[in-house]
Amino acid sequence: MMTISRRSLLLGALMSAVMLSACGKKEEAAAPVPAAAPVAQVKEYVVGTDAAYAPFEFENEKKQVEGFDIDVLSAVADKAGFKVKFVNTPWEGIFATLAQGDRDIVISAVTITDERKQSMDFSEPYFEARQLIAVGKGVTDVKKFADLKGKKVAVQTGTTGDEVVQKLLGKTSADIKRFESTPLALKELESGGVQAVVADNGVVVNYLKNNSSNGISTVEDRESFAPEFYGMAIKKGNAELQGKLNEGIKAIKADGTYDKIYAKYFGEKK
Repeated sequence: MMTISRRSLLLGALMSAVMLSACGKKEEAAAPVPAAAPVAQVKEYVVGTDAAYAPFEFENEKKQVEGFDIDVLSAVADKAGFKVKFVNTPWEGIFATLAQGDRDIVISAVTITDERKQSMDFSEPYFEARQLIAVGKGVTDVKKFADLKGKKVAVQTGTTGDEVVQKLLGKTSADIKRFESTPLALKELESGGVQAVVADNGVVVNYLKNNSSNGISTVEDRESFAPEFYGMAIKKGNAELQGKLNEGIKAIKADGTYDKIYAKYFGEKK
């Protein structure tokens, strides 16, 4: 029979105790990793604009849309905390894109009218305009709007210029020639196809500024044409977006941003 020393027994007992202690020890739970705070998503709105209405909206040589309206809405979006994506959209049918959900906002020198308010909502006004009469070379007998009776007049389809000329000459008058854009109507005036054009003053003045040798002159008739106000159109009932737009418009007017944009395209306000 083998004799086991006391030293060996003591060593074995110590090792057993260590092993039992290790087996009985519970592993400490790893500290939970705090969840990352959710990143706030900046809302992007799709904006329809007919880029054939300089200086309000037009395409540059790179086919990028720019202009007064583009700068204004971009500044509004920056102040109100959202993004905008501009999409060149033909004027005819541009308002239908709001109801269909293809566009969230339409900014395209859109005059706020009671008729339009029935099918869409608007931001607060951001620009004041008037209708202006442009007459061709040699036309000297037009001193006021009523003098256009009996003359051939060009307008851009669906604009307020189109509406006021219809009231004067008749909705189905053969003397009204309609075009997809005001510059095209003014080209027709240059070529002698019509004797006058009625359109928003900002567009007419900009065109004449860049086409000074065409012989076109302008006639103002403030008694016949009431001031018009441009607004940003949105889908009927979208109060949240309307509030954001109004917040941004108020902010850019308060801090001088609007005046800087205005001066860029029209000169200093008088």
